[in-house]
Amino acid sequence: VELVQADVADTEAVESVVARGRFAAVLHVAGQASISQSFAHPERDLMTNVAGTLAVLKACAAHGVPRLLHASSMTAYGEPATVPIAETAPCVPVSNYGVTKLAAERYVLIAGGRTDIDLSVSALRMFNVYGERQDLRNPYQGVLAIFIGNVLRGEPINVHADGRQTRDFVHVDDAVRAWLAVLDEPATRGAALNVGSGHETSINELAAAVIVAATGGEEWEIRRTGAQLGDQRRSAADIAQIRKLTGWEPRVGLPEGIARTVAWAQEASR
Repeated sequence: VELVQADVADTEAVESVVARGRFAAVLHVAGQASISQSFAHPERDLMTNVAGTLAVLKACAAHGVPRLLHASSMTAYGEPATVPIAETAPCVPVSNYGVTKLAAERYVLIAGGRTDIDLSVSALRMFNVYGERQDLRNPYQGVLAIFIGNVLRGEPINVHADGRQTRDFVHVDDAVRAWLAVLDEPATRGAALNVGSGHETSINELAAAVIVAATGGEEWEIRRTGAQLGDQRRSAADIAQIRKLTGWEPRVGLPEGIARTVAWAQEASR
């Protein structure tokens, strides 16, 4: 494996990598992934998520890459009318981040429909991926990792708003299996597919589960802070479509996933 460190929005850098040989597929997961930072620095969010995706598309088209998978986001939906959210739900993002992820997804799907290039594409609308090796010190993304880091460092947990907002947490092992299942399935060509657990969990429930897993149930300080800009109230994936097309099913339940992630974090912090 060769690691090349470069800005995904650097068209020449991306092109130079793809030009080295004929790739069977490109899995595009690079992106700015913080909703709060998308409001603080919308131009950076735009460059990384939209211009970066265009750089990948340009390189794939120029060098005959036959297959491209793109990491889209559940934030493309905005505030859903019903939960779980199916892929047919309207996409009306409520954050700058969601706007850029939806724009990038549309560029990818349009490229897949072009007749002048032969590029099979799929977009995977990722819900809240978590698990081992997630950054425990990044204050801008990965709420479960943030909470685990807080507890291991002896810090209070900060919960935005009333904590009743919900998310769909999918373990990284399941997410990887979903990508590989879509990669090898021709029926997913041109599709935008949800990747989640199919279960809705509140942030209050998540905080309580982390405290139990990391401390055995000690009392812990939870501070209430203001609501975040662009914070969706409810979210959970309808995964019927990816199940139908690929047979993929999530295997790691949230209690097991939290226990595994906490155990890894405790070992890594020693």
